Amino acid sequence: MSDEKKEGIPQDTEETAASGPPGGATKSGGGGKSRFFAVLSAVLGLLLAGVVAFYNVPAFHVLLHPHPVGDNAAMTADKYTCGMHPFIVTDKPGNCPICGMTLTKIEGTAVPGGATAASSAPAGQTSGGARKLLFYRNPMNPNITSKTPAKDEMGMDFVPVYEDEIKGSGAGVDLPEGYATVQVGAERVQLAGIQSATAVREAISRPVRAVGIVVPDERGVRRVQSKVEGWIEKLHTNFTGQMVTKGQPLMEIYSPDLVATQREYLLARAGVDRMKESPYEDARQMSSGLAQAARTRLKLFDVPESFIEELERTGKVRRTVTLNAPVSGYVTGKEIFEGTRVMPGMDLLTVTDLSHVWIEADLYEFEAQSVRVGQTALLETVADPGAKRKGRVAFIYPTFSPETRTLKVRFEFPNPGLRLKPQMYANVALDLHSVTGVVVPDSALIETGVRVIAFVDSGNGSFEPREVKVGVRGNGKAQILSGVKAGEKVAVGANFLLDSESKLRAALTKMTGGASAPSQPPPKSQTPPPSKSPPPQTPPQPKPQPQGQVDHTGHGGGR
Repeated sequence: MSDEKKEGIPQDTEETAASGPPGGATKSGGGGKSRFFAVLSAVLGLLLAGVVAFYNVPAFHVLLHPHPVGDNAAMTADKYTCGMHPFIVTDKPGNCPICGMTLTKIEGTAVPGGATAASSAPAGQTSGGARKLLFYRNPMNPNITSKTPAKDEMGMDFVPVYEDEIKGSGAGVDLPEGYATVQVGAERVQLAGIQSATAVREAISRPVRAVGIVVPDERGVRRVQSKVEGWIEKLHTNFTGQMVTKGQPLMEIYSPDLVATQREYLLARAGVDRMKESPYEDARQMSSGLAQAARTRLKLFDVPESFIEELERTGKVRRTVTLNAPVSGYVTGKEIFEGTRVMPGMDLLTVTDLSHVWIEADLYEFEAQSVRVGQTALLETVADPGAKRKGRVAFIYPTFSPETRTLKVRFEFPNPGLRLKPQMYANVALDLHSVTGVVVPDSALIETGVRVIAFVDSGNGSFEPREVKVGVRGNGKAQILSGVKAGEKVAVGANFLLDSESKLRAALTKMTGGASAPSQPPPKSQTPPPSKSPPPQTPPQPKPQPQGQVDHTGHGGGR
């Protein structure tokens, strides 16, 4: 019985294993499925890693998917890139995967080997005569260059560098930092409205305008005063502003001194007549001297010569004496009336000659330093804007005004017809810093705050930025001290477009490594290191892909 049990146990066990309960079968099948899913996950992970490497590692992509090179290789005629992200290059039109902008077409035809027609030419030669190829540069290390097309250790093509790019980067050419030469093209020049003007050598001056006040010429002001005591019996000029001429009667004055002097003169003349027959020469000379002294006294009292001649002719003493105007002009001051008692030294009338007037204007310190006596000036008034008169600088005051920090300058102008009246405002303009030099329109200059930039038209739609030094400015023109020569053309219209394009091109060139930065010297040409034994280095990050490199964007190449 025990043997049967012993022998039956394995049998039961085998039957149980073969047709045992479902629980035992479930445990054995679960272990196999776990191994299956682990293997499947590993395979999927390796496949995903390979896809990622295929899309992001150019060397791995070239290794797995080499491009045919030869006469039967596929050639792409057009390339497309993003204006905001120039490293995005594809052979199909579409949108930028980063910003969504529409890709723009890149001019040029690809040739076998992944380089453009221009880049396939040897260094130093031009393709079609458009651009001159200088050398090739490593896109990952701009300091490594080659005279012939080459590849780096990653399998990336060297980037061709052209003469205009070197100039645009500031290497070998004295271009402002941060600016590059702009290639626009003849058609785009017309569409953008860019205009050019020739720098010429001519005289230029800086005009200065100042507001002045008309004042009388002090040399033409005359005061009529009394030299004797008396009373005004009659006024022939009886109001202010009246025009008088030289010798015209002004007033009649009664003065006891004038009456006594007339009588003395008549008595002295009578004594001369009586002493004519005297045998004594001294007596005749004495009587003649007394008569001459009395006549001189009348003249010193401002008695007119005509009045004295009439006194000699009639021999009668007049009660009043008529005083005449000493100069011609306008009565600008009147202190007396008929019946007024006057004393010696008292102001009776003021007569001003306004045929010439002064203009007193205030100039700032930086303007006054260039003013010289005798310089020509132009005068224009608000009352008579169409008439311009020429005058000159007559006097420069020696002191500045402490309140306004200005210097007063006196101008002298003729005044025919009394068009300029005292206390009238007038605009005075004079030319300062008159020099001869290279002159360009003022619109050709771009002020940056630190320097002044002008774009020189090199022809064929090429514009070269230059830093210039400006001298005298005036009348819409500017003198160029350095930077532009006579005969060269400068852009005078749409300068802001050229300025923006030049800065953008310089920034992109520096970012992509297509040319050296403006502040760096041009790199020295050297042979690239062999690709068999590359130096140990950290795998580089994805770099911008310049035009002319093999493009893999259309079929999964690294961006």
